[in-house]
Amino acid sequence: MAVVVDILGSGSAGNAALVSTSRTRLLFDIGFSKKELLRRLSRVCVVPQSLGAVFISHEHTDHISGLRQFCKEFPLPVFMTPGTSHAARLRKGPESVETLQAGQPVHFRDFVVVPVAVPHDAAEPVAFIVIVEGVKIALVTDLGELTGAVCEQLRGAHCLIVESNHDVEMLRVGPYPWGIKQRVMSAQGHLSNAATAEFLTHRYDGHAEYIVLAHLSQVNNHPDIARLTAEQALRARSGRSLFGSRLRMAFQDQPAESLYF
Repeated sequence: MAVVVDILGSGSAGNAALVSTSRTRLLFDIGFSKKELLRRLSRVCVVPQSLGAVFISHEHTDHISGLRQFCKEFPLPVFMTPGTSHAARLRKGPESVETLQAGQPVHFRDFVVVPVAVPHDAAEPVAFIVIVEGVKIALVTDLGELTGAVCEQLRGAHCLIVESNHDVEMLRVGPYPWGIKQRVMSAQGHLSNAATAEFLTHRYDGHAEYIVLAHLSQVNNHPDIARLTAEQALRARSGRSLFGSRLRMAFQDQPAESLYF
């Protein structure tokens, strides 16, 4: 094993991702029940006792719902920002956590994890840059805008996991109340297919071996639409091909295909 990335599930009903080496495994978010998370870990042949730590991006239920029960049975260091920690306690998160500060790297065994501040309607949300064995992995979901500062952090990533949450027209005509639609489309909400496509066309550096489209809405998006929009954006880069990047999808109901580096 060199470096393996497993997206155990991604979407509004639950999120969790795993980055593994032969020595350490880190879990990012626990948005599934303990039972469901154990089932998904089993699907990728991982036992919970092999996990080293948990990193939490923000306090929304689809990212922390299983955190307390899982860590009660399998005690692990849990890292989150002070704002997330306070909000998570209000939602029955863990009582004891390690503090993250945006922009300050955390060295954990053979990993370096850099939390990156993102615009989202949460207390103190972050995305994660993970560097291990010379591989740079970016986990960037739950943000309403890819700011210049965020984009700069994505440069040189070998694996880019980026949100492609909704198709704008599907959201506009869909069943959500207007207030929720406004929230999702705002700069503090979620990235649309079009916003991710704009990044891939104009600001993506073309470096990644894999691009994974994540956190797709099951109501306001469709995998085929998200994939086609991203493929068109990549081809629009001066009319060239996909620059060697392999496009993948993350799913809500099952782990995605494992990525090896």
